[in-house]
Amino acid sequence: MIALSVNVNKIALLRNSRGGQRPDLIDLARLALAAGAHGITVHPRPDQRHIRADDVPALANLLRSEFPGAEFNIEGNPFAPANAGGYPGLEALVATTRPDQVTLVPDSDDQLTSDHGWDLPAESERVRPLVQRLQGLGTRVSLFMDPDPAAIAAVPATGADRIELYTGPFAAAYASDGHAQGPASRGSLAAFTLAARQAVTLGLGVNAGHDLDLDNLVSLRALPGLAEVSIGHALVADALELGWYGTVRRYLKVLNG
Repeated sequence: MIALSVNVNKIALLRNSRGGQRPDLIDLARLALAAGAHGITVHPRPDQRHIRADDVPALANLLRSEFPGAEFNIEGNPFAPANAGGYPGLEALVATTRPDQVTLVPDSDDQLTSDHGWDLPAESERVRPLVQRLQGLGTRVSLFMDPDPAAIAAVPATGADRIELYTGPFAAAYASDGHAQGPASRGSLAAFTLAARQAVTLGLGVNAGHDLDLDNLVSLRALPGLAEVSIGHALVADALELGWYGTVRRYLKVLNG
């Protein structure tokens, strides 16, 4: 079974745009889990444009108290420093909330969204001690990676448990063809398949995320060893048309037939 972790960043973005607590982040996370989602993902950023630091312990408490079998995944750049605006830094959030998984992403403050993986082995020495500290807090560590064989080959040396394949290029190729059988789609899927197979051979777990939707997931779900996908933007967009609970159910159906 492929796990679906629902990224609730966009819910927080909508809430923050008006102030107050609507839409209610906790209520919608609860509803996603009640619909069958296997976990919740957040990606707090230093500018707190969507998920705020105080959202993280509130969500952690929801999962612990009401859905103890679900997983909490925190994404972020571990090297983004704490700031006076209330962001304590990724490592501090992990120490406070003890999520099941931390996904380390090399994004910068000025990026609209994550758009590339770690540059390994060039950054391995920088990443390795952080992975060890996070694992010492009892969390599984996943590295956000491009489907680059040389970079993936360097992941075991960091000690990370999993990779999350950055699937933006696959989604773009699929969109350019308009279907799964076009040359761009097939070529991109082949590259991601090789990357996933390499990760499995190296003893790494395989996650995937970014720009995945109900259409392109049908092809991507066949990746070797795929354990989990995290989806937020497309799922929220679909929910505007289909309803939140029903949309989570549709994604689960596409992932697992």
